[in-house]
Amino acid sequence: MTSPPKRWDILPPAPTDYAASLSDLSPLLVQLLYNRSILTAEEAGAFLSCAYEEGNPFRLKGMSEAVTRLRQALRAHEPIAVYGDYDVDGVSATALLVPVLSSLGALVTPYIPNRMEEGYGLNVDALQQLAQQGIRLVVTVDCGARSVAEAEAASRLGLDLIITDHHTPGDALPQAVAVIDPKREDDAYPFKQLAGVGLAFKLAQALLKTERQVSLCQECSLPKEEDWLDLVALGTVADLAPLVGENRTLVCRGLAELRQARRPGVAAMLQEAAVLPQNVDAYVIGFVLGPRLNAAGRLESAFASYELLTTLSQDRARVLADQLGGQNRERQKLMLQGVEKARQEVVALGDQRVYVLADEGYLVGLAGLVASRITEEFHRPSVVIALEPDVSRGSARSISTFHITRALDECRGLMERHGGHAAAAGLTIRNENIDSLRSGLLRIADRDLTEEDLVPSLKIDWVQPLTDVNGNTWQQIELLRPFGVGNPTPVLASANVEVREARSIGTDRPGLKLKLSDGRAVWDAVAFQGVTREQLAPRIDVAYTLQRRTWNGQTRLEMIIKDVRPAGYVAGLQPKQVRYK
Repeated sequence: MTSPPKRWDILPPAPTDYAASLSDLSPLLVQLLYNRSILTAEEAGAFLSCAYEEGNPFRLKGMSEAVTRLRQALRAHEPIAVYGDYDVDGVSATALLVPVLSSLGALVTPYIPNRMEEGYGLNVDALQQLAQQGIRLVVTVDCGARSVAEAEAASRLGLDLIITDHHTPGDALPQAVAVIDPKREDDAYPFKQLAGVGLAFKLAQALLKTERQVSLCQECSLPKEEDWLDLVALGTVADLAPLVGENRTLVCRGLAELRQARRPGVAAMLQEAAVLPQNVDAYVIGFVLGPRLNAAGRLESAFASYELLTTLSQDRARVLADQLGGQNRERQKLMLQGVEKARQEVVALGDQRVYVLADEGYLVGLAGLVASRITEEFHRPSVVIALEPDVSRGSARSISTFHITRALDECRGLMERHGGHAAAAGLTIRNENIDSLRSGLLRIADRDLTEEDLVPSLKIDWVQPLTDVNGNTWQQIELLRPFGVGNPTPVLASANVEVREARSIGTDRPGLKLKLSDGRAVWDAVAFQGVTREQLAPRIDVAYTLQRRTWNGQTRLEMIIKDVRPAGYVAGLQPKQVRYK
């Protein structure tokens, strides 16, 4: 089986009355905003200025109860544990909440489970260990919304539990002092897409706000919100939370803090990766900082990432940054081996609407990355399970038209535990149930996925002659940063372009280096996955994004090719009413 060809969906032009309401903006910018469902002048202003209103944390269900219990623990000097997760979202949330509680005088201990030995989320052994250490209150970040049995165990152990989580809850909520999750059906918080670190930030906001009100001191030596926004940006972007609404505001503010690199661990990571602090953006988080912070938890212990984000020692930060950089390089090598194994398994299985891959050769810490690559390459939901002797763990990734956690919910009787959200999930399963899970997910996919769903869509934001694409085009696009889920980098298309040169480049990531022209403008372009020499007719229609590249002291724009078609393809397309998610 090969990767399916993409369907080009040209987004329809913005209505005339909409364009008139934004007459002070360029036609390109108006169209890009409309494509992202920014439908009023007020919304456009908030989007472009990164100034969406941030919600009152006390509107989150359970926040008042959580703050009351935490302040009770502070007054009584009760030991508190912050129980996180081993990915960037969970680690950054832990690194945020522990110092905030410490600044308020709490006796607080961080706990991050080991991915290989404990798996995701709350586990009873860890709770027993915390209880034996004298802990009386456990606050979860980025986990716990489905931990019904574990919450019952916590109660038996004499532990009070406050859960903060952004994953979709199950049918029943855990019994706890508070379950703070905007995805609860009874939660009235207006923005539902906060990451785990975003919820930790809201809890910190609520605590600090209450402390200021109770102490009647607005200028006390309490932490400032800005001290933690770099962590909010790290976790939100790395967890692929939508960069819209409140998330967009928080990430914009956090990027400004990251560019200051005041945190020794951030400065050390940027130095190790040879990235200048002023160049930090969402891409750098997603492809440079995030993978390094994740690598520790994938191969050994995520506590090294926690220490890197919290240490005040520049020397220790440099040691840890070098360690994580090395682990990330090892992770890349092992991931490529896992992806190749998965490709072979997919080819052997043939065309299916969902892939459930299980083998002893998969590493549990890399299962999600392998599943993500397979889903991206073949445009099918996929589950990758790292086989162990009796009970195995795996990760799932999905396409936009298939809610993987709901599908797993329908198969809940086959798994020991599972949880996640629409695009990604984790699971633990007894080996004898894997074939039944595969059959169940295939049945659900056959029922719910249409043939059109199985064709990857490339959304085209703007069609423009290549001659008219210039530095001003780039400047207009740049106004939409930061890019990410919900606000992807705009894709342009130009028709009837001549291919003047084409040569192969790269070894680890082979691609093509092109020189394209429409007879007037000449552009450098690069193409990686999905574009081959065989697709290059003498004249083509081309879909692409723009990037700015500096080489030998000179900065220029180049095209990143997303897909190509023989010339004349765009002329036959009609705009399609689709929206970014």
